[in-house]
Amino acid sequence: MSVFTKSLAGALVVAAAVVPVAASAGVGDLLVAPTRIVLDGRRGTEIILNNIGDETATYRVSVEFRRMTADGRLEDVNDPSAAEKLAEEMIVYAPRRVTLAPRQPQSIRISARPPQGISDGEYRVHLLFRAIPPARPVAAKPAESPKGLSFALTPVYGVTIPVIVRLGQLQATAGIANVHLGTQDGKQVVAMDLSRQGSRSTFGEVRVFKAGNKNPVAQARSVAVYTEVGQRSVAVPISDDFKGDIRGPVTVQYVETYDDGAKTIAETQAVLR
Repeated sequence: MSVFTKSLAGALVVAAAVVPVAASAGVGDLLVAPTRIVLDGRRGTEIILNNIGDETATYRVSVEFRRMTADGRLEDVNDPSAAEKLAEEMIVYAPRRVTLAPRQPQSIRISARPPQGISDGEYRVHLLFRAIPPARPVAAKPAESPKGLSFALTPVYGVTIPVIVRLGQLQATAGIANVHLGTQDGKQVVAMDLSRQGSRSTFGEVRVFKAGNKNPVAQARSVAVYTEVGQRSVAVPISDDFKGDIRGPVTVQYVETYDDGAKTIAETQAVLR
C-alpha cells in the first residue's frame, strides 16, 4: 500500500509499502523483537526497537487493522469490526514516538486492559513502527511534470507485528489437506491447505519429512491461521540442502512453537507426484 502525503513545499512524497516481517527480522535500519506479542490481560511485556543504521532515526508507533485472506495474505482494513475496535481500545503502549541514535535500542512497554464484561475470546491488532523521514534541505530543483507539479521520492520504511489478546480458556485444533507439488516465484514448493477450528488462532512451523532424512526437506516458519479464516493455503519452500527427489511419500506436520518447546497440532501422510 503506497501512502501519498504532501510535503511542506507542496510536493507529493511517495511512501514505500509497509511489509509484515518474520521473527527477528527488520526493514530498512530498524530491527524489532519479538515480532509477535500474545497478552492475557494480566501481564505486560516489552518490544525492543534497535536502530542498526549509521544515522539517528525517529520512529512513530501506531495501531493498524489487518485481516488474513484464504491465501495467507494480510490485507489492510479500513472499516474495523467491533472486536477489532475493542482490541485497539484495550491495548496500552508507550512511548509512541522514539528517536534512536545509531546502534541504540529502545523498549516499548505494552499491556492489555480488558474492560469489565468483555467476552472471552481472541482479539488482535497490528502495531506499525514507521520511520519518520528527516527534514533535509533541497539540494537541487526536482524535475517538473507536464502540469508543473514537482515530485520527490522519499522511501518510508515500516515494520508491523501482530498483538494478540487472549481472554479465557481458548482452544484450537488444526488439520492438513490437499498436499501437492506446486511452484512459487519459479521454484518448486510443497503446497497444502491448513485448516483451523476453535476459539483462537494457531501459529508455528510447517515441516515436510521424507524417510531417510533426519531434518525436514521443506520447512516454513511463522505460519499463522488467524480466527477470521477457517482455512488458508500455504506454500512450503524446499530446503536448498535437500538434493534428492522430493516426489514420493512424505510426512507433513504443523507444529506450534513456544518459548519452552513445541507441540505438533496436525500431521498427515501424503504422496507427492
